[in-house]
Amino acid sequence: MTDTNTLLVTSLEEGIGKTAITLALATRAKDAGYNAGYMKPKGTRLRSAVGKTRDEDPMLARELLDLETDLHEMEPIVYSPTFIQEAIRGREDPDDLRERLQESIKTCSDGTDLLFVEGSSDLATGSIVDLTDIDIAELLDARVLLVTGYGTASDTDEILSAARAIGDRLDGVLFNGVTDATVDEVADDVVPFLESEGIPVHGILPRDRSLAGVTVADLARSLGADILTGDANTDVHVERFSVGAMSGSSALERFRRTRDAVVVTGGDRSEVQTAALEASGVKALLLTGGFQPASAVIGQAAERNIPVLSVQSDTRTTIDRVEEVLRTGQTRNEATVDRMRSLLDDGVDVESLLSIDL
Repeated sequence: MTDTNTLLVTSLEEGIGKTAITLALATRAKDAGYNAGYMKPKGTRLRSAVGKTRDEDPMLARELLDLETDLHEMEPIVYSPTFIQEAIRGREDPDDLRERLQESIKTCSDGTDLLFVEGSSDLATGSIVDLTDIDIAELLDARVLLVTGYGTASDTDEILSAARAIGDRLDGVLFNGVTDATVDEVADDVVPFLESEGIPVHGILPRDRSLAGVTVADLARSLGADILTGDANTDVHVERFSVGAMSGSSALERFRRTRDAVVVTGGDRSEVQTAALEASGVKALLLTGGFQPASAVIGQAAERNIPVLSVQSDTRTTIDRVEEVLRTGQTRNEATVDRMRSLLDDGVDVESLLSIDL
């Protein structure tokens, strides 16, 4: 437990903007003259199954908040598949982990006015060692901000259930990435319902194209892909993928129905590659199998300013990796945080949420 004003930001799904929101709030407090700290108790963004964390989120926090805290203190538990297996086999002691976490909490909160804690993508992670986000909130004596998206009315069940599980520590719910098609439903129906159940709602943030998906450059970096079109724009965002496994004519019809997509296909499938390049919604090609594409394909891609990426892995393996990158999101930089700050300033009473004077 700490005397620091502590806010734990948790969510109901991956890729909902939890990191950007946490750091946007933290930098907002810092710029107002407060000493803002950061920690991410359970690291789940891993480079490998053996548990080497990416450290992207705490590294960005250190940079934006001018922190000198060691990364292992900011992210004390590496929640890798190996860690989970060891915990299930009884080789990770929950009491020892709790003690380690408490020491990191002291370090990260030392000298701070506000401590921002980035939680997991759901309330179940950490259950096997009794360190869910709810458990951690108790350790920290923290208020909890629940970040959620919205797709259909049935999502209200999960939001209500999560809010009740968090209980009195719930500071409120924040909707993020809400589309134009559903914003009225959220504002007119869902928010009044939740508030009638005693659940505060801090705001509704719109879906922002600049925060959706990942950039082609981030996708290439995450996959270890070669970029075959050096001058093409790799800052463009892709939000979904389409698999080119059909004939050229069928592929073109399908690709024309997609938008903001990366097409994954074999490097030897020139007819599919050509069809993909003719569709306005295709923003990048990802070629599998390590094949060198035809020079005509590279030329056409260059003319249309569409990046072409190449990986050695087969199509099935590549699809799985692309799906994971798009599901979790990888774009983490100062621009992302700045944009989220603007959205929060427009749609949320940040001063009330943080319980400070800005």
